[in-house]
Amino acid sequence: MALAAVVLVVASGALLILPMAFRRIIDAGLLGPEPAALDGHFLTLFAIAALIAVCVALRHYLVSWLGERVVADLRNAVYARVITLSPGFFEVTPTGEVLSRLTADATLVQSLVGSSVSIALRSAVTLCGALVLMGLTSPRLAGLVLLLVPAALAPLMVLGRRARRLSRESQDRLAEAGALAGETLNGIATVQAAVLEGWFARRMAERVEQAFDAARKRFRNRAGLAALAIIAVSGAMLFVLLVGAKAVLAGQMSGGELGQFVLYAGIVALSTAALSEVFGDVQHAAGAMERLMELLRAGSEVCAPVPARSLLHPTRGRIEFSDVSFDYATRPEIPALRGFDLTVEPGETVALVGPSGAGKTTVFRLLLRFYNLGAGSIRLDGIDIAHAHPQALRERIALVPQEPVIFAMDAMENIRLGRPEAGDPEVMAAGRAAVADEFLARQPEGYRTFLGERGLRLSVGQRQRIAIARAILRNPPILLLDEATSALDAESERLVQSALAGLMEGRTTIVIAHRLATVRRADRIVVLDRGEIVAVGTHTTLVRQGGLYARLAALQFGEKRGGAKGKHLGGISV
Repeated sequence: MALAAVVLVVASGALLILPMAFRRIIDAGLLGPEPAALDGHFLTLFAIAALIAVCVALRHYLVSWLGERVVADLRNAVYARVITLSPGFFEVTPTGEVLSRLTADATLVQSLVGSSVSIALRSAVTLCGALVLMGLTSPRLAGLVLLLVPAALAPLMVLGRRARRLSRESQDRLAEAGALAGETLNGIATVQAAVLEGWFARRMAERVEQAFDAARKRFRNRAGLAALAIIAVSGAMLFVLLVGAKAVLAGQMSGGELGQFVLYAGIVALSTAALSEVFGDVQHAAGAMERLMELLRAGSEVCAPVPARSLLHPTRGRIEFSDVSFDYATRPEIPALRGFDLTVEPGETVALVGPSGAGKTTVFRLLLRFYNLGAGSIRLDGIDIAHAHPQALRERIALVPQEPVIFAMDAMENIRLGRPEAGDPEVMAAGRAAVADEFLARQPEGYRTFLGERGLRLSVGQRQRIAIARAILRNPPILLLDEATSALDAESERLVQSALAGLMEGRTTIVIAHRLATVRRADRIVVLDRGEIVAVGTHTTLVRQGGLYARLAALQFGEKRGGAKGKHLGGISV
């Protein structure tokens, strides 16, 4: 920045010398007694022009580098902030909106820092310098300029405020179109299977047209700003030059002085026009910067306490839910959990079962501290997790979700995400334990096989085995399994269940199960319904007791419940 400022001042100073050289050519060379000195004067002009060229090139490089550096740092800062925000933030903010701010908005800021700011500084320096030298050349004409030009530009400030609002609106409409495109492409198979291509294309066209209309208003406002600036400044300067021409005719100033003043007036006019153009860029980028700053200022619902309590090391794995109640902010009318009390002893396997929406996944999310509790507490080894650092808590837990996320990298790196510092032999050992070897061995590149965006080159079952391999590699004291084998065939399920049995040995494990066959051997089964625990026991005990679990078992296995064979369940024959 310092070097760019020095170069800018040198280039601007050289530009301001040019009118003086022209005055010498006119008064001393063309109209004076030294016509032979014209060659020297023109050589001086060429030297000044060469100096300006070198300085402009160097300034362009330095400022462009600065713009790229600022935006790179800004993107890193925004991304690093966004990935720390709790899931609640993304319930109300579409992913496409965030991506639009990271790309399109950041590019606008780069254009401002890497180009517009440089033009503005150069124009400001030359404008100030030209005004000073105009005053030295002709105080009378300079006084007229200082009176007329500001008066002509004052109305433009009002229009500039509107330009900022229109710029923000334009970026918002563009982000909405990007969000729809991202959402559609992520679900392209569903869109095509339902023959919705035309419907989504029409919806996208509406969003694009809205973005176009917003951009048109912005460009119209900016074009009006530029036109008014040129007309106002040109009118003021021409009036001043008319006064100057009459002064030459009256013998009050020389032709060279008027020429020098004209060139300085031209520099003032060009600098003012450039500043008005940059003013439009600044308003446009200001709207984008506001959107980026909203992400940087966004507060996460879940924050690390200061000071944070240290969790036990090594972790025993005793988990206590005490009178936990929770509602999602986006659907407060539907209780997620109510008065949830559960203690899981170290090394115990507890299964959570119940209909969809019963609160099973919420238990996982609260234990991982993705959300703050509405009431109650959750303790790990006697320490309230609200008093611990969220990352320290999550380092002790491995989650195998029902729909695992596979990243656009090879199998080796995808599995290594379970423990990034693990070596290749450890990664491959985890892959073998999760029976991922079975399909990776068939690939020409083995563990170096690229798995595609979101793992599209894998089946659902293969993606689950990659996720299980991550958990095996992580080797945590606590396991959370969200129906981890639901998409596997019978043979793969048997092998993976065997691997999981070894992994679960001596570890606290909580399993969400929709298929009751996967939880028959759990130490305890907790039955949830509408956010409340309705029964706790073993499979055999719960079937014998009747109730919700017995009805679910009857639906899946046709087992007797409460001593009788199920006949009709809410109109469903079993």
